[in-house]
Amino acid sequence: MEAQEQPLSQEQETRTKQEPEKKKKKSKNEKFKWWQTLLLLTLTLVISVGAGYYVSSKYLWSSYDKDQLKLQLESAKDTVDQKPNDPKSYVSLGYAYFLNGDNDEATKQYKTAIDLDKNYFDAYFNLGLVYNKENRLNDSVKMAQKAIEISPKDYKGFLLKGMSYRKLKMYSDSIEALNEANKLMPGNTDILYEIGRVAEDQGDKKNAEEIYKDALNYDPMYKPALVGLKRIGKK
Repeated sequence: MEAQEQPLSQEQETRTKQEPEKKKKKSKNEKFKWWQTLLLLTLTLVISVGAGYYVSSKYLWSSYDKDQLKLQLESAKDTVDQKPNDPKSYVSLGYAYFLNGDNDEATKQYKTAIDLDKNYFDAYFNLGLVYNKENRLNDSVKMAQKAIEISPKDYKGFLLKGMSYRKLKMYSDSIEALNEANKLMPGNTDILYEIGRVAEDQGDKKNAEEIYKDALNYDPMYKPALVGLKRIGKK
């Protein structure tokens, strides 16, 4: 991806009960058909080494030095001053603000990028990630849908949509989005991990464990799956 993007939010234990507008409420006990999982895993024939854990490794699990973050923020501000009409520069600035813990300012920069370019995928995607982290899940789904409309061949829009629906406990919608993401990026460990989270959130520890282990077959050091296995072991 050309533009630097927002880190994906860390998963939280508390689940919101709000739902996207115009969506029919799904039952909390609605179970994902696990033959769909097998189908998804069968489809993962191509291992994308460079992109297999692109989202999580770059955006979810990275750690940063505080001084480095400050320098990055100042550099991003300078870029905006030099290129005030470039939406990419505002996405980079929003990313820097997010890393420095300022979600409000990050949101502001992403919206500025959208004002400059109504069809800029990265701005919608990153804004959706902020909303996802803040559990503004209706808004997160809307941003994911807009990103998908702009770039239907980019798996990350579907991944974000699936993440948001899972947190809304709308598991069928989540799996539908993750299916689409998997078709676009087979062998992606982030997608497999989210499928595992659907199973885990529904209390199916056995299937969640199998899916996390499958993700680790692609990358033995994939941290989200390692953390997921540890989390299941404590339940």
